[in-house]
Amino acid sequence: MNIITTDQLKAFIRDENPVLIDARGGADALKHFNSGHLENALFADLETDLSEKSANAAHGGRHPLPKPENFGEFLGKLGIDPSSIVIVYDDKKGANAAARFWWMLKAAGHEKVYVVSGGLDAIAKAGLSISKTTSIHSKKEPYPVTEWKLPVIDADFVSNVASNPEFMVIDVRENYRYVGESEPIDLVAGHIPGAVNIPYTTNLDENGDFKSVDELAVKYREAIADRDPRNVIVHCGSGVTACHTLLAMSEAGLDGAGLYVGSWSEWSRNDRPVATGIK
Repeated sequence: MNIITTDQLKAFIRDENPVLIDARGGADALKHFNSGHLENALFADLETDLSEKSANAAHGGRHPLPKPENFGEFLGKLGIDPSSIVIVYDDKKGANAAARFWWMLKAAGHEKVYVVSGGLDAIAKAGLSISKTTSIHSKKEPYPVTEWKLPVIDADFVSNVASNPEFMVIDVRENYRYVGESEPIDLVAGHIPGAVNIPYTTNLDENGDFKSVDELAVKYREAIADRDPRNVIVHCGSGVTACHTLLAMSEAGLDGAGLYVGSWSEWSRNDRPVATGIK
C-alpha cells in the first residue's frame, strides 16, 4: 500500500503517531502552507528541499534531484528516521510534490511512506483539523542514505532505448504538450521520439482521487503489455509529475520502472530529436 484515503489517514493519526508532511511547489509554497495545512504537518518545499537546481536546466532539467546525503540531512531535520511512518500530501491532489517526496523517500530505502489520495482538499472535506500554526518537532540525525536505490535514468539511456520494443518510455504530460500543439513551460513543444503518452491525470477518477488498485493494475498492465516493468521509463516536464505515475504503477504492483529526472525540460534544451503529433 502506497496510497491512503482520509479515513486511513485518521486511523494513522489516532494510532501510529506518523510524521505528517505537506509538500508544495511554486514561489509562494510556504505562504500557502502558512495559510492552512493539516494540523502538525511539516513543510517540504519542492523548489529547495526536493530539488537542487542548477543555473541551466539543460543540465538536469528544472527540478534536478538533490544529492542523496543532502536529502538525508533534510529528512533528519524533519525528524524522520528509518523507523518512521511518513504520510505526505500536497495541494494538487497528490499529483505534484507529494508524489515526488514519496518517490525520493522510497529511493532512499524507506519502507513506510504513504500519499493521501485527494490531497489537502480531501483532508479538509474529511473534517480533519486545518491549522496555520507551525509545528514544533524533534530533529534527528541525518537519514542514512548515500545513493538512490530506485532507477534514475539519464538522457543518453533514454535515447538508446526509446525505439527498442522491449522498452517503453512513458510521457505523462498533458496530450497537447506531447503532440506539440503548444508548450507553456519549456522552450520546445513536442516529445521524445518513441515515447508514448499516458497523462498522469488518467490515474485519477472524476473526483480527483486515485483510481482503485484494480483499475490502475488493468490500466498499466494493458499499457506495458508483456514488458518487464524494469524496462519502463517515466518522464514528464521536470521529473515531478512523473512520480505520480510511478506511484500509481507501484500501487498496481508494477515496481521497478525508472525515473528520467531531467525529463522534457532537459531533453528539449540539448538539441536532441523532437517528435510531434500522435505516435
